[in-house]
Amino acid sequence: MSAGARLRRRLWRTAFACSGGLAVRGRLPDGACVVVANHCSHADTAALLAALPARLRPSVAAAADYWFANRARALVCRTLVSGFPVRRGGGGSADLAAAVHLLEQGRVLVVYPEGTRSRDGRVGAFHRGAARLAEAAGVPIVPVLLEGTDRVLPVHGRLRRALVTVSFLPPVNDLEAAHRQLSKGEIS
Repeated sequence: MSAGARLRRRLWRTAFACSGGLAVRGRLPDGACVVVANHCSHADTAALLAALPARLRPSVAAAADYWFANRARALVCRTLVSGFPVRRGGGGSADLAAAVHLLEQGRVLVVYPEGTRSRDGRVGAFHRGAARLAEAAGVPIVPVLLEGTDRVLPVHGRLRRALVTVSFLPPVNDLEAAHRQLSKGEIS
């Protein structure tokens, strides 16, 4: 197990303990998988890293145009969330394809298939990269419903106290099924 993954998990669990709490429901299957989650807050990644087992050394696909726009932000992203850049304006599929080796090492990869944060809590259309990544590595897709992160850290808002719930849903083999599962749990 990576010391970095353990430290990240401890950091984010501590942060949520101080900001209203973290509840985790369901469980992740054993071994590598692609986690797809709804996305409405920068707190989403922290919640996932607090909930995911450190032994699976989770890594997060992050928007290259934002998180890797300068060296300081890239260092923060790599250090605090084990992020790797994925282009949103073309080329993202190739960036995700390059991450197959991480899954082959037994790791978990987090992808936000909407490509950006939701402003109204509804789950938007999914891009296909997460499905191609899972298929190329022969691993399942695990939908994860995040609730409360938009209250902890709203888009363009200030940090607040609120309970965050991370719900691991049953693994699926296609993004359409993941989208249906996450859409049922949409937050308003």
